[in-house]
Amino acid sequence: MDKVEIFTDGACKGNPGVGGWGAWLKAGDNEKELFGGELNTTNNRMELLAVIESLNALKRPCEVILHTDSQYVQKGISEWIHGWKARGWKTSTKEPVKNADLWQALDQAQSVHKVDWRWVRGHNGHPGNERADMLANKGVELVRSKR
Repeated sequence: MDKVEIFTDGACKGNPGVGGWGAWLKAGDNEKELFGGELNTTNNRMELLAVIESLNALKRPCEVILHTDSQYVQKGISEWIHGWKARGWKTSTKEPVKNADLWQALDQAQSVHKVDWRWVRGHNGHPGNERADMLANKGVELVRSKR
């Protein structure tokens, strides 16, 4: 299995507002930058999309070390998702899970790979996280330029 390191981030100008997502993928000497965005979205949706898009960009099953500065994403995929699935995508208080469409897409995307989920403190000088943040903001600017 190929080994890939991925750094992801989401950004939102207003919440909800114009959002962007970014991902930096590294496999050996190969690197790839991904970014995009949406007009009326939330930061959490952009954090999730960054991860989904980066995993879906991989052409074959890989061993992935995935870095996110979103505890929502890291805890959601590592801990909370099991209960949500068991309860039919309801929270412990029987409310519908927010962003269930993206959680389901992430569940599908990660099932193809062996993913080691790692949380990193955001905006703390971590080179991979800073690069992902720059790409997420590039996604915001891309959406703004299309308005």
